[in-house]
Amino acid sequence: MAEEAVPGKVMEVMGRSGVKGVVSVRCKILDGRDKGKVIQRNVVGPVRVGDTLMLRETEMESSGTFR
Repeated sequence: MAEEAVPGKVMEVMGRSGVKGVVSVRCKILDGRDKGKVIQRNVVGPVRVGDTLMLRETEMESSGTFR
C-alpha cells in the first residue's frame, strides 16, 4: 500500500522536548484534501520556520504541551 505525502509549511516552532530532538511545530497544509488547514505536529530532527515537511497524514494533531 503506497501512501502519498502531502507538503506542509512550518509556520511556528512551539517547543522542544526530550533528548531525541522532538519538536512541536504548527504547520499549514499546502496541498491535498486538507489544504489550508493549520495543525500542530511533533517532528523529530532539526526544523525551522519556513521549512516544508512531507506529511503522510494530515488529520491527527499532536496533543502534547511544550514549554
